[in-house]
Amino acid sequence: MRIDDLRQFLRNHGARPAHEARLLRAWLQAIPIGTRRRPAEEFLPLAVREALPLIHGALEGLARLHSEHPGGDGSARLLVGLADGQTVESVLLPRGGVCVSTQVGCAVGCVFCMTGRDGLLRQLGSAEIVAQVALARRLRPVKKVVFMGMGEPAHNLDNVLDAIATLGTLGAVGHKNLVFSTVGDRRVFERLPQCAVKPALALSLHTSNPALRARLLPRAPRIDPEELVALGEDYARATGYPIQYQWTLLDGVNDSDEELDGIVRLLRGRYAIMNLIPCNEVDGLGYSRPAMERATEMIRILHRRGILAKLRNSAGQEIDGGCGQLRARSAIAPFHLKNPGAT
Repeated sequence: MRIDDLRQFLRNHGARPAHEARLLRAWLQAIPIGTRRRPAEEFLPLAVREALPLIHGALEGLARLHSEHPGGDGSARLLVGLADGQTVESVLLPRGGVCVSTQVGCAVGCVFCMTGRDGLLRQLGSAEIVAQVALARRLRPVKKVVFMGMGEPAHNLDNVLDAIATLGTLGAVGHKNLVFSTVGDRRVFERLPQCAVKPALALSLHTSNPALRARLLPRAPRIDPEELVALGEDYARATGYPIQYQWTLLDGVNDSDEELDGIVRLLRGRYAIMNLIPCNEVDGLGYSRPAMERATEMIRILHRRGILAKLRNSAGQEIDGGCGQLRARSAIAPFHLKNPGAT
């Protein structure tokens, strides 16, 4: 379901544009429709008030909490049930963030990621994407939304940009706190500068070697790392937001001194932040994390060579809950999942 479908649904039950906005704002921000001084009855016509139970049920049915898996760092992995019975993953992040999914499955097929093993099952509508934020806000405050969950946002561009526009207005999320994450697609660099709500951009780089990148991301668009960084730099300078480059650390694959030289070559002087992220280890995929000493050493070397770099931990590692693992486990053995707060 798209945001436009939601608006039509509300109109069918008597809402006019101002009522649509109030209802969607209250849903997305997890706030009451009325105020302490003025109850909802003073804002909504009779037809809408009579339909409120149906409206609330439809909105909450877009994304229901299937199970919650807290992490030791303050994060929590959520398995989210959609109206058609499919599931996706969201992540409550420390310090008021939420990571949302944009597709059921993924077509890119990153070799170190569980999500893409079964390919793309379907796109999420823009309403299903923002519904994950509404659900998260019923659990804790959210001020930042990262489009970095299941799926490749560039492959669902219209719905993702619609969700971003909605969250940046009715959802009251600051534009630079909306982070569009992609493996790189030229359409992104054409469309994002034209948007009224311009998100920050995170680019999945993973290697400075074009041939290795093609092997790690077998169905991603073929963009040389140098071109990808150049396109990112243009967007960073136009928006004033630094590009966040994502580099999933794979032991013996992309953690060499040669790759460090490549990062410096690509990013020196750029408006950029390099995030090194030790991989989520998944049985059967054949990739593991480098030793923490090596990851820390890489950060120190990059700092000494003038690159702003951070070591990020992927939430859910201790519960085997990352990169599509929760969804896969629920499909294979749903009775293993605890369900403390399902709605």
